[in-house]
Amino acid sequence: MESIYLTPEHELLREQVARFVAREVEPHALAWEDAGMTPREVLRKLGAAGLLGLMYAEEHGGAGADALTNLVFAEALSQSTFGGFIITVLVHTDMASPHLHHAGSVAQKARWMPGITAGTTITAVAITEPGAGSDVAGIRTTATRSADGGEWVLNGTKLFITNGVHADLYFVAAKTGSGRHAMSMFAVEKGTPGFTVGRQLDKSGWLSSDTAELVFDDCRIPAANLLGEENRGFYSVMKNFQTERIALAAMAVGHSMQALEATLAHVRDRRAFGAPLFDKQVVRQRLAMLDAKVRAARAYMYHCAWRVTQGHDVVQDVSMLKALTGELVNEVVQTCQQFHGGMGYMRGTMIERLWRDARVLAIGGGATEVMLDEVAKRY
Repeated sequence: MESIYLTPEHELLREQVARFVAREVEPHALAWEDAGMTPREVLRKLGAAGLLGLMYAEEHGGAGADALTNLVFAEALSQSTFGGFIITVLVHTDMASPHLHHAGSVAQKARWMPGITAGTTITAVAITEPGAGSDVAGIRTTATRSADGGEWVLNGTKLFITNGVHADLYFVAAKTGSGRHAMSMFAVEKGTPGFTVGRQLDKSGWLSSDTAELVFDDCRIPAANLLGEENRGFYSVMKNFQTERIALAAMAVGHSMQALEATLAHVRDRRAFGAPLFDKQVVRQRLAMLDAKVRAARAYMYHCAWRVTQGHDVVQDVSMLKALTGELVNEVVQTCQQFHGGMGYMRGTMIERLWRDARVLAIGGGATEVMLDEVAKRY
């Protein structure tokens, strides 16, 4: 489906990413699922291809592109059927490193951004805790100044952190004041004393991404590792959520498109009661309606990204988009799995993998119910 927002350059980018996925990902990703991780070498190859810093300054290895270009990348990446690989990359490009891009100082960007765009420095963002997920203000991890003011001391635990095991640089949210929103963001490098990566978590889906618990026990970092203004981290997180949620919407749309394409091929080939399944009116009409919904969601997604490029306040739109696509992808893959019959429930098949990987898209990055409340608060 063509979009009025896309240019020939966008299409070239889409084709470049599609070739990369076909060559470097699809032949190997089943093994990555067994290993529970996507190899670091894949991000280095993406970096070498100039694909890890589309929004970032050219002086740091980026392309200086806008939100629409970034969306094209995320959607093209999401044509892969391996959600673990996709989220490994999108956490690095759209969820973690944007904190440095938006709030980092000149010195911080010069220090870390070249490695981020090259894929040699893998990033993670550490906000979620055992008692605080979508309620960001409810975090309990603290950061206090050392007696001489030269360091921050972090204490607390983070949970469900994607790239948590293999990241080199973590952007960590911590309470720095008494107010509910008084938190700050910090850059913490792996190997810092007092910072340990706890257990690697076992998930139902996204099997080729590593997810971990992080522990900070009197973890001392230089005062210069404060990212942005003290006590303004909550607002930094809220700003970055818009980029994150558009990327997750792209993932949902990409999964939906792949599921529909595979299922249309299946029902044309699969025969039951003497005729192809596609000849059953209920089957073809159900798929047609789902296709219509996915096309509408995709058009809205591009509109949201375009509004970002125009400098509009997109919180309500993006919250709607995240709620819509997170629920829609689950409707699509569950229906497609049903039309695959028993084979759709077999581990190792594409539709079963999409079914597992889709579920979290209605939870992570802002649960549907939280997103709908964000929408309602702005009426």
